[in-house]
Amino acid sequence: MAKRGNGEGSIYPYRNGYAAHVWIVTPEGRRVRRVVYGKTRDVVHEKWLALHDRARRGAVPSRTPRLSEFAEGWLRDVVKPNLAPSTSSNYELFLRHYIQPDLGAKRIDRLSVRDVRVWLNDLRDRCQCCAQGKDRAREQPRCCAAGRCCKQVASEWTVHQAWTVLRSLLSEAMREELVTRNVAGLVRVPVPRARKRDHWTVEEARRFLESARAHDDPLYAGYVLMLILGLRRGELLGLAWDDIELPSREARISWQLQRVNGELVRRKTKTHSSEAPLPLPDICIEGLKQRRHTENRLRLAAGEAWANTGLVLTTRFGDPIDPRNFQRAFRSSVRRAGVPVIPVHSTRRTCASLLVALDVHPRVAMAILRHSKIAVTMDIYSQVSSTSTREALKKLGEAFQ
Repeated sequence: MAKRGNGEGSIYPYRNGYAAHVWIVTPEGRRVRRVVYGKTRDVVHEKWLALHDRARRGAVPSRTPRLSEFAEGWLRDVVKPNLAPSTSSNYELFLRHYIQPDLGAKRIDRLSVRDVRVWLNDLRDRCQCCAQGKDRAREQPRCCAAGRCCKQVASEWTVHQAWTVLRSLLSEAMREELVTRNVAGLVRVPVPRARKRDHWTVEEARRFLESARAHDDPLYAGYVLMLILGLRRGELLGLAWDDIELPSREARISWQLQRVNGELVRRKTKTHSSEAPLPLPDICIEGLKQRRHTENRLRLAAGEAWANTGLVLTTRFGDPIDPRNFQRAFRSSVRRAGVPVIPVHSTRRTCASLLVALDVHPRVAMAILRHSKIAVTMDIYSQVSSTSTREALKKLGEAFQ
């Protein structure tokens, strides 16, 4: 009989193969025995050596969790402390609706490339109204629960995002050495084509602003800031009077307002470059002064019911404006102006188009739109001064007067 190697006494016959045990320390600090199995002694010996190596380097889980169990800890300990609330909420939504129903019960180390590929193909074909019980939750069913499936399949962007979340989760599992490879990363998922977004011409933008001003729209100042400075909806609704210096004609875009898990949250913008001061052209100054008059009128009418939030755009009682309500008000103002209806976010694209039409340098446009990378604005590199940014905004403001 061949002499056994050092420590191989821990390997022993078990059922139709072999087994081996290693004493490990769990993340909770308990010392327990972990068992590995295999068909042959050589296979078990390799697993035994690998487990010994892991035990020497640090704590080892006493059991491999299922994907749903690992996802819960990943959201709590990794995603929520390090990502924006809206992003973590989005991750949680994709896990709950698209990943866990199919893959949550699988042990994370037994998830295969085929499992991921079959899951993605099912997502593309499955009616999400049926799968998530959307129609059953209605008081009066009108499609799937009534026997008329609406075939509400997930879009390619939804499928791609669900795959991205799963890949991120398994990357963390690799860092914690629960799996040896990221099976989601081994599946090829094409990036969907970006949908073409409509935007206004200079003339249409002018007509929209003139209509809002003529009807004394309480959100006129917000519309001006969106089109002239390219503010995002959350940045606009999170803008406070403390962020604006009318004497120096500058504004700092440092905050944004978002709805997360049913609550309105005002939080810092994503990047430090977003906080760079932006010069305010005349049209923005006049719009903000008009908003001040509107706010004073609303404050007197509300009396003690006024909520002193300090935000530039508020409801008639001084509360923050819900992003969805702003969307509805914007759409109503667009229809009243008789210009094409576009999403709120497309006003940034309109602003970019206006800058290009006015021959503004790409770097200046990047500073105005506060992109983190020049590639997002245009594949050009150069340097511009703050004076150039101020002149570009002044030029753009004059186009609307």
